[in-house]
Amino acid sequence: MVSDVKTCLNSRRRATARALAVGLAAAFASAGGSETARAANELERVLHGLWGDEKTPSARPPAQAPATNAPPAPAPAAQQTQPAPAVPVVMPKVQAVSDTLVVTGNAESVNTVKLVARVPGYLEQIHFQDGQLVKKGDPLFTIQQDQYKDQLQQAEAQLAAAKAARDHAHLEVGRYTALLRQHAASQVEVDHWVFEEKTAEANILGAQAQVALAKLNLGYTEVKAPFDGQMGRHLVDPNNMVGGEGGPPALAEIMQLDPIYVVANISSQQALQIRANLDQRRLSLDDLHKIPIEAALSDETGFPHRGAIQYVAPQIDPQTGTLYVRGILSNPDRALLPGVFVNIRLPMGRVTKSALLVPEIALQEDQGGRFLFLVGDDDVVQKRYVQLGDIVGNLQVATSGVNRDDRIVVGEIWRVTPGMKVTPKPATPGAVQ
Repeated sequence: MVSDVKTCLNSRRRATARALAVGLAAAFASAGGSETARAANELERVLHGLWGDEKTPSARPPAQAPATNAPPAPAPAAQQTQPAPAVPVVMPKVQAVSDTLVVTGNAESVNTVKLVARVPGYLEQIHFQDGQLVKKGDPLFTIQQDQYKDQLQQAEAQLAAAKAARDHAHLEVGRYTALLRQHAASQVEVDHWVFEEKTAEANILGAQAQVALAKLNLGYTEVKAPFDGQMGRHLVDPNNMVGGEGGPPALAEIMQLDPIYVVANISSQQALQIRANLDQRRLSLDDLHKIPIEAALSDETGFPHRGAIQYVAPQIDPQTGTLYVRGILSNPDRALLPGVFVNIRLPMGRVTKSALLVPEIALQEDQGGRFLFLVGDDDVVQKRYVQLGDIVGNLQVATSGVNRDDRIVVGEIWRVTPGMKVTPKPATPGAVQ
């Protein structure tokens, strides 16, 4: 056993070995008997050889401290009661709120155009990059122009010839009319030149039309943006024949993203409810365009995109039992893209005059649903589940679970728990963010 202690004491964990030796020494000292006494002496010799002049732990029992008649130490005084923490509270806001309907719909482009070649020829240039934003009138494609320039020049030459023929015929009419007065020419010759003059004027009109047509065809060799929008990818590469029979049907596609449509289909029951709320009134087209509509992406809070209803279908779709509704919204930053799913909020045509609104910041959620922390008349925190309605700014309508005189905790929510005593501190509604 002593050899094991020596090995332990010579190990790398010297501090642990010393603690073990001290423990063994104390055990031997308290055990008694001849054998244990010899073991204690041997342990002291080993310890002295190991630590040398250092203070060696003694294997002898420590001297007992003399007993005293001192009285026991007094118990610590009871801690003072901590004051109840202060928490900011507000009362529900009471105001008139219009009932709304939230449905899922899609965004659609206001204009989507497939750009085609209106004259045949080889595609020479593409003036945009795929996905580029373009302005109305920006050149997008250039088709070979040589033949169309020559056709324009030919038409202009025919126009000049027709004008020359008219001028010549006009001179001859004047000359032969004067000779007719002098009985030096016949009426037949005068009539001939009158005919020639009118024919030349008709030829001028035809030549002018040919010039206009040639200019139009030459203009068609440049395909330009019909409106401000965003280009899709090009569908035809340069040096391909376009515009002729068997050619590609489209060169590219352009979409107008600002403004943008949002469309949804509401059920026939919802449509009838809206009509009932309007007391069966029929809205004019101008009234319809004044009805607000709001939209939000799935990752957005509230309904930041606002516009107006632009169209409502005149009938219920018999196959789906739904009514088609379309709104138009401003989309300057192109946050809404065609085809994306959006949440659309529509007014139901009814106003709740005394709705209770609670701050969104005060709303919490667990497996049981949405809830608020309220401070009761005894200043004790209560947990109350609520039913919620529409969102109005940073407030939300509470349809049940809240009374007008309730005090809602809007700050220090992390530190409150149900049953906790607090000191309610009224907060101004404007300070609640």
